[in-house]
Amino acid sequence: MITKQLGQSDLHLTTIGFGAWAIGGGDWAYAWGPQDDQDSLAAIRRALDAGVNWIDTAAVYGLGHSEEIVGKAIAGRRGEVTLATKCSLVWDGGRQIRDDLSAKSVRRECEASLRRLNTDVIDLYQIHWPTDQERIEEGWAEMARLVEEGKVRHIGVSNFNVEQMERIRPIHPIASLQPPYSMLRRGIEDEILPYCAEHEIGVLAYSPMLSGLLTGKYTPERIAALPEDDWRRRNKEFQPPHLDANLALVDGLRPLAERHGGTVGNIAVAWVNANPVVTSAIVGARSAAQVAEIVQTAELTLSPDELTEVQRLLDRRTTSIS
Repeated sequence: MITKQLGQSDLHLTTIGFGAWAIGGGDWAYAWGPQDDQDSLAAIRRALDAGVNWIDTAAVYGLGHSEEIVGKAIAGRRGEVTLATKCSLVWDGGRQIRDDLSAKSVRRECEASLRRLNTDVIDLYQIHWPTDQERIEEGWAEMARLVEEGKVRHIGVSNFNVEQMERIRPIHPIASLQPPYSMLRRGIEDEILPYCAEHEIGVLAYSPMLSGLLTGKYTPERIAALPEDDWRRRNKEFQPPHLDANLALVDGLRPLAERHGGTVGNIAVAWVNANPVVTSAIVGARSAAQVAEIVQTAELTLSPDELTEVQRLLDRRTTSIS
C-alpha cells in the first residue's frame, strides 16, 4: 500500500487511515448511532491485515470508548500501527462535553488515553478543536513537554486556521493538520493547504466521503431512518435543498466509479488524495465488509481528465443549489 511521509516527521502513513469516530458507539453528543463492538474489532483487524498502517481516534469519541476498542484491537500488533488520538474535549459525569486546553487537563487526557489505548507512547497527539482560544499556547506547550518526556512522538492539530497555527508554530513544530476536506467541503484550498505546503505540515483529511454521504449508498429514505442520536440528522448536507443536489452529484459519479471497478466512495477518497498537499485521507468503517470496500481506494488514481469530469459535476451541483 502506498505511503507518504507526514510533514517533517519520521512517520510514513498509508494514504488511507482507519477513522475510529463511529466505533465510539451511541449515546453521546456526536454519535453515529449504536455500534457492535465485535464489528468494530473485526473492522480494525481487517484494515491492519489489508495493510492500512495507522488509526485515528480521539478521547471524546464515545467518551473514551473508541480508544478502548482500538486498544483491544491492536493488542499484540502495536508495532504494525501508528496511533493518532486527540485531546481538548473533556466530559463530566453527566456526559456534557466542554473544551479545555489547560496544561493540567492536556496532561490528564494524555495519561488517560495511554491507559485506554494500552500503549506506552502515542505516535501523533493532536489538539482536537481550538475552541479554548485563550489557552491554545498553554495546551500546545504542554504537548511539547509530553514529547520531551517520551509519552508522545509527534504533535499536530485539527480544525485549526492559519492564524491559530501561526500562534503555536514558534513553540514546537506542527507535524500535521487534520481538517475536513471533501468534494463538498473545499474551504481549506485557498489559504490553509498552501500554508501547510509552505511549512511542510502534513495534512490528514477527515470526512473525505462527507460522513458517508458520498459513498453512493444513501437515499432520502435511508437518511430519514437514521437513529435519533446520529449527529448527521442535523447536518445541512443531509437536508434539502443540499441533499437533493448531493444525491444528484453521487449519481453523476457512478459511471466514473464503474469504469474503475469501484464505488462512488472510492472516487470521493481518491479525489481528496489527488491533492498533492494531502498526506492521507481518514476513512471510517464500522464493519470488516466496509473495510474491504475502502481498501480499494488505496491504489485508485484519477487522471487529469477524470478530475476535470468531477469538477464539471461539482459546478453543476453549485448551480443547482444557488
